[in-house]
Amino acid sequence: MFAQIHDIVFHGNGGFNWDTVYNMPIWLRKFTFNKIKEHFEKQNEEVEKQQNMLNNKQNAKKELARPDIAPTYTTKAPKK
Repeated sequence: MFAQIHDIVFHGNGGFNWDTVYNMPIWLRKFTFNKIKEHFEKQNEEVEKQQNMLNNKQNAKKELARPDIAPTYTTKAPKK
């Protein structure tokens, strides 16, 4: 119970104080807690998507695109 109160007050961005949350009806406290939890889960999913997209772009840049053409000549180093 106290962990739930702490999480609501801490993650509520100043919208709740400890006394208010402690005296809330249990159903309202659970509802508020679950809504805050859902919000942060969605936020974390979006961050992960952005990181995956960034990582994929960086990996694509590391691979150099080369034409699929075989050289038709040979070279030799001059002998001294």
